[in-house]
Amino acid sequence: MLAKVRILMEIDNPSRSDSFFYWKSIVLFLIFFLITPLTLAASIASLHTLSKSQKEVDSHSLNLIQKPKSGIQVYASMPSNFPSIAGSVIEADARPEIIRQYLEKYDSPLIPHADFIVETADKYNLDYRLITAIAQQESNLCKKSPPDTFNCWGWGIHSLGTLSFSSYQEGIETVSEGLRQNYLNEGFNTLEDIMSKYTPLSPGSWSLGVSQFMEAMR
Repeated sequence: MLAKVRILMEIDNPSRSDSFFYWKSIVLFLIFFLITPLTLAASIASLHTLSKSQKEVDSHSLNLIQKPKSGIQVYASMPSNFPSIAGSVIEADARPEIIRQYLEKYDSPLIPHADFIVETADKYNLDYRLITAIAQQESNLCKKSPPDTFNCWGWGIHSLGTLSFSSYQEGIETVSEGLRQNYLNEGFNTLEDIMSKYTPLSPGSWSLGVSQFMEAMR
């Protein structure tokens, strides 16, 4: 009888059980929509922090390579301010090496004088290739010049004898000065003009040869 009464009461009063499940569902729903955004926000913040930390590590490593710490002193001997370098300066610095390489190619005894050739050309305002090209035309770069004369340029050679120099440097100086004073300053400004006075019997091969040798030194 008591059992029957309990069953009847539960049937007649179902609201208590339904109410419990209703509020339970509400609480779970609220918990889900409150915790989920917080979890997502925390995850995004963590990823952002890790990404920023990695970038700082990478940046720090790059700076160590490109900008060493002062204690390392890798470039301590170099000045902090660097002057600009014009193209003409680079070309001027390259000229002795161009002459040297050309002389080495033909195993010329003038190899040790490459710097002096350029310095003397500047002194007399000549093309830095001219003296070497004439030496190639006249004596195969001093390999076929008269013995013990150091005269690779056919300078002062005539029927009465050959002009001799005490050294290759004296020859370079004398011929360079002579070209400036006796040729260029007198209006002989082209290779054809120089040929007409330097070797007047040449049918044109002299100026052509010197021109080709100069072009080979560009």
